[in-house]
Amino acid sequence: MAAETLFDVAVIGAGPGGYTAAIRAAQLGLRVACVDDWRNDKGGPAPGGTCTNIGCIPSKALLHSSENFENAKRHFGDHGIRIESVAIDVEKMLARKATVVRQNNEGILYLFKKNKITFFHGQGRFEARSPDGYRIAVADAANTVLSAPHVIVATGSVARPLPGLAFDETRVLSNDGALAIPQVPRRLGVIGAGVVGLELGSVWRRLGSEVTLLEALPAFLPAADEQIAREALKQFTRQGLKIQLGVDIEGVDVPAGAIKVRYLDSNKEAQALECDKLIVSIGRLPNTEGLNGPAVGLKLDDRGFIEVDANCRTAVPGVWAIGDVVRGPMLAHKAEEEAVAVAETIAGQHGHVDLDTIPWVIYTAPEIAWVGRTEQQLKASGQPYRAGTFPFAANGRARAMGDTAGLAKIVADAQTDRVLGVHVVGPMASELIAEAVLAMAFNASSEDIARVCHAHPTLSEATREAALAVEGRALNI
Repeated sequence: MAAETLFDVAVIGAGPGGYTAAIRAAQLGLRVACVDDWRNDKGGPAPGGTCTNIGCIPSKALLHSSENFENAKRHFGDHGIRIESVAIDVEKMLARKATVVRQNNEGILYLFKKNKITFFHGQGRFEARSPDGYRIAVADAANTVLSAPHVIVATGSVARPLPGLAFDETRVLSNDGALAIPQVPRRLGVIGAGVVGLELGSVWRRLGSEVTLLEALPAFLPAADEQIAREALKQFTRQGLKIQLGVDIEGVDVPAGAIKVRYLDSNKEAQALECDKLIVSIGRLPNTEGLNGPAVGLKLDDRGFIEVDANCRTAVPGVWAIGDVVRGPMLAHKAEEEAVAVAETIAGQHGHVDLDTIPWVIYTAPEIAWVGRTEQQLKASGQPYRAGTFPFAANGRARAMGDTAGLAKIVADAQTDRVLGVHVVGPMASELIAEAVLAMAFNASSEDIARVCHAHPTLSEATREAALAVEGRALNI
C-alpha cells in the first residue's frame, strides 16, 4: 500500500460541485485532494461528473446542433436563405459533442493543475477515522490512501430505472444512451416529460423521430408556473411532440422487434406505444452506494441521501456533502453554490446558499426558466400578490429574430412590491433569468426592474415590460 498522504480537504467527486469545492478551497490556501473515477473512452480521467460527461454539456451540444438543423430545414427560408437540400450527419454531430465534452474535461484538469490541487483518478471511499481525520481509499493503480480532517462528498446522482426494466443503453436508454443514439430512430418513446425527457425528446424530434412522451403526473411541468407551463405545452405540441399526461405504466416488453410500452391513459383505458428506442427519464438517485459511509458513521436516509444541515454539514464532524447527494434541487449550479459555501466555511469564512434564488432552466425551444415562487404557490399560501406579463410577440428583438413564442412574467408582493418570482418561456430564457436572480438576491421590487434602463432592441426588454405590467403600465402592449 502506498504511503498515506495528508491534506486539509479531500473532495470525493469531480462534478460541478466537487471540482468547484476543490478550486475554492485551494484558492483559500488549503491543501486539497480531489478523487474521481469518471473515465473517457480511452480509460483516462474525465472529471466533470454527469453534467460534463453525460448530462448538461453534451445535451446542450446536441440541442444546439439539432436546432441548427431544424432552422436550416424549416425556418431559414423566412429570412430569404435558400437551401436546396438539408441532411444530418449524426456521426459527425456526435463527434462534435464528444469534442465539446473532452474540452471541458481537459479544462477541469487544467484548473486542478493551476490551483495546485492533487487529483487522484479512481473511486474514493471512506476507510476509517484516523488521528488526522478520515482515511480515504482510492481504487487506483497505486491503491492510494489519503487522509484529511475535512471531507466533502460530491458524488452526484445516477438515472433512476423503471422498476423491472434495466438500462441496456442500446434500446432502453438513460440520459447516457440517449445522447449517443447512432442513427435517428423512426419512433422514439420517452417515459417522463420532465427536463431530460423534454430536452432529449426535442433533439431527436428535430432530427426526424416521431416522439411520444408518457408522463405519470396529471399536470405538465407542475414545478413551473401554470401559465408558463400551458404556453410551453402549446408550443411543444405544435412542434410535433406527442405528450400524454396522467398515464400509468403497466409494463414494457423488449422483444427482438419493436419495444412495446403498455399503459393506462388518463381515462384509465389500456393503451400501447410501440417504439424503436425508449428513453426512461423518471428522476435520479443519489450516487452514495460505494462511499462506505458506515466506516466513519455516515448514515443515509431511506432514499440514499446524506442528511445535512443548512450549511451542508453532516452529523459526522468534518464531513460535508453537497449537490445531488443532499436535499434540494438536483442542479449543477446549486451544487456549485454549495461547493463555494462549504469551502469558505471550512476556511473560517461565512459561506451562504439561498435555495430560494436558485434558477431552473429547460433548454428546449422555446426555453423555459424561472426563479422564486409561482402564481399557484402564492394563491395556495394566501399571500397577496400582483402579476405582470409581457409577450415576446410584442418585443422588437424577438420579431427581428423570428422567434416570438412565449412570454415573461413577474409576480410581486401586493404590499411591498418585492419580487417573489420571475418566469419566462421564450427565446434565450436561460440568459434572461440571471437578471431576475440578481434582482431577487437584492430584494428588488418590480419598480426597481422597471426603472432600470434596458438596451433597445433586446429580449431583456420583455422582463422590464413585465415589471411595468405589474402596475398596469406596460409601454408596448
